[in-house]
Amino acid sequence: MGQVVSLYGLTRLVADLIGGHPGTQNVWVTAELSDVNRRGHVYMELIEKNSDGQAVAKARAVIWANVAPQIIGKFERATGQRFESGIKLMVKASVSMHPLYGMSLVITDINPEFTMGDLVRRRREILMKLQSEGILEDNRKLAWHVPSLRIAVISAPGAAGYGDFVDQLYSAGFRFTTRLFPAVMQGDRTVPTVLAAFEAIESEIEKWDGVVVIRGGGATSDLAAFESYDLAARIACFPLPVIVGIGHERDVTVLDYVANMRVKTPTAAAEWLIQQAVEELERLKNLASQLHVAVSERLAGQREQLSYYHASLPLVATTYLTKRRTQLERTMSSVGAFSARRIAPGLQRLDGLAQRLQMLSSGAVNRQKSLLDSRMSLLEALSPQATLKRGYTITKIDGVALKSAKAEIISGTRIVTCLHDGEIVSIIK
Repeated sequence: MGQVVSLYGLTRLVADLIGGHPGTQNVWVTAELSDVNRRGHVYMELIEKNSDGQAVAKARAVIWANVAPQIIGKFERATGQRFESGIKLMVKASVSMHPLYGMSLVITDINPEFTMGDLVRRRREILMKLQSEGILEDNRKLAWHVPSLRIAVISAPGAAGYGDFVDQLYSAGFRFTTRLFPAVMQGDRTVPTVLAAFEAIESEIEKWDGVVVIRGGGATSDLAAFESYDLAARIACFPLPVIVGIGHERDVTVLDYVANMRVKTPTAAAEWLIQQAVEELERLKNLASQLHVAVSERLAGQREQLSYYHASLPLVATTYLTKRRTQLERTMSSVGAFSARRIAPGLQRLDGLAQRLQMLSSGAVNRQKSLLDSRMSLLEALSPQATLKRGYTITKIDGVALKSAKAEIISGTRIVTCLHDGEIVSIIK
């Protein structure tokens, strides 16, 4: 029988061998993170998989509590990724062998650039897959209904971003209609709940003009759930245009590449929708103004034409009848007294017809003239200029009429007050 040692002695011997070998200390290791458990110390498992996704190596690892906040905080700030299972890491670690707890890797540093490169690679793979399927730009090509006032909203109930969006939208004075389709906007439940919200919207798609997916600010690492092929493909194929407003201006996810419109914040999403409504309202106002001018010019022309007919028609009728009377008189003279007795009644009827024609033509012309005068008076009464002449004014900021005294106007704003005979320019102090 050879030498007999205790288990403790054997594990100490292994620990001394590992600790004394330079290839086991402060080496950079690449692996996938799994089973993260934060209990002061941060425990985890590192896994390496082959091309088929099968695990070929596993090792327990730990980051001690005294350095964990600095190491993990630096990683999350640099990558925008939460330190959680499923991400790929490059860690600096030393092999440790404890007689009671066995072998583990003690992590002293993480290279965030390795994980960032993997994130970019995964995003590129998603976009290339969508491109190969021919759906990458489908949603971006959809045209918005004009105006788009019926908006389905996907967000977390009670979220500050959703509240900001609604407050901004309804403060503009337009008749927007919105409904919240609730979803979890961070963590493992993000993808299934957002997909369920899209499903619910599509089941009543005729009620909506577009969809807004919004999430307010917070840790950039909370946005990792939106780097999803399933979400990107759903938005790309959705039959209504989609606005994505997730996080801050600096935050970008794969959804921003497939949505019809990408905005930096939930408030910016509301501002975009309001701007579309303002532009459509201005277009309608311009059309109304052009119609007013065209109708006024047409009525003025018709009135002038009727006046001409009113003046010329009786003269034309009288000239024609006089000419016919002269012809009849000549005929009567030529045929003798017998014919004269037959023609005389005809002359009397012609005289009567001439009088009736003159009366009828004057009456018809007068009625048309009265109708045109009435329409011109109504048009002038409805015009903005008539409103101003009655003592009213219109206050504008940057050419847009101010509709409410509750509107927020900052100091230094230039306002223009329009009266019937001019404008007054004021500066808000």
